[in-house]
Amino acid sequence: MLNQDIIREATRLTRSGQIVEATALLQRMLRGEKASDATTPATGHRALAAGREPPTIHAKVNAAETRRPRRTARPALDLAKSLEGLGLSGSLRRAPPSLADMVPHGARFIEGTYANAVGSRSYRLFIPSRYHGQAIPLVVMLHGCTQSPEDFAAGTRMNFIAEERTCFVAYPAQRAEANQAKCWNWFRPADQQRDGGEPSLITGITRQIMRDHSVDPERVYVAGLSAGAAAAAVMGSTYGDLYAAIGIHSGLACGAANDLPSALMAMKQGAGPEATPSDGPPVPTIVFHGDRDTTVHSKNGARIVRQAIGGSRMKAKVHSGRVPGGHAYTRTVHTDAGGRAILEHWEIHGAGHAWSGGSPAGSYTDPNGPDATREMLRFFLEHSLLPGRN
Repeated sequence: MLNQDIIREATRLTRSGQIVEATALLQRMLRGEKASDATTPATGHRALAAGREPPTIHAKVNAAETRRPRRTARPALDLAKSLEGLGLSGSLRRAPPSLADMVPHGARFIEGTYANAVGSRSYRLFIPSRYHGQAIPLVVMLHGCTQSPEDFAAGTRMNFIAEERTCFVAYPAQRAEANQAKCWNWFRPADQQRDGGEPSLITGITRQIMRDHSVDPERVYVAGLSAGAAAAAVMGSTYGDLYAAIGIHSGLACGAANDLPSALMAMKQGAGPEATPSDGPPVPTIVFHGDRDTTVHSKNGARIVRQAIGGSRMKAKVHSGRVPGGHAYTRTVHTDAGGRAILEHWEIHGAGHAWSGGSPAGSYTDPNGPDATREMLRFFLEHSLLPGRN
């Protein structure tokens, strides 16, 4: 069976609700196994190993599929085993971080909920100790698969850098009912559009916080890791009038996929059609990606930059460096005609699929740097909404 035939068959299986079989078919193709083996679905399951890279997608098995007799009574783990062959499984059994790992002394980390016609999502909001009603920036952080707001806050330490710079930080939480591995559904067409799907929930949380607290409307930003990074790219493409800049760590461009098979191909090979650039001036974007990432190919980082640039004329300047005792990196800065840095692309040499410079208190972090959290917030605070975009 040729690769194109396999993709078509996987697409058919996905649309008929046979998610496990479709995923197994694709993972065999990507491993280069013989065509005769590619049609045999994975069976059985085993415990997910701790310390693996996080999944970037995890399709929800629909109601019809869960009612069908199966080899195992646990379809979520059956699908997780198929994803494990692609290096997509992550630790689902991790002790929650302590409050001291998430929140600096004197600050607050409160809970909230937002609902609209699409559904509802809970979130956590970091309020810095020096906030006393003045208008301050807001950063929206979208976690990766299997993560939670608390885990993501501990791993990125964004709250600690935001305390230094006096910023709000919001952490929307994906529901297991929406995605079994708590991934944002970045690859579904319904979740890649304005005023619908998950983008409407994320922007609804953003605007609710802006109503409830004093937020500077020209300094609102969104960032994420893995599936959360892909969702952040969607938010930048669909709500460029709300978010002044976006941060994408180990993610994919908006429009890189439109279903499970195309998502897997984009993740593993950086394949798929180039997404159409959004209208208007580019949304300032900072991208981090490890060149040893086996979950989301590093070609996706360059793809995000191309989409963000679109038809704009920019000059690129390349900087090389190394974190003492840590990773080397290449930082490419793209500036507009006025010399304003609009895009930054950090390629981290030797790094895999994990938050660069993060804390081991959270999952999927690489303490060998560079410090993506500090660099993202620095980049964000250099940018506010351009005239006419708010």
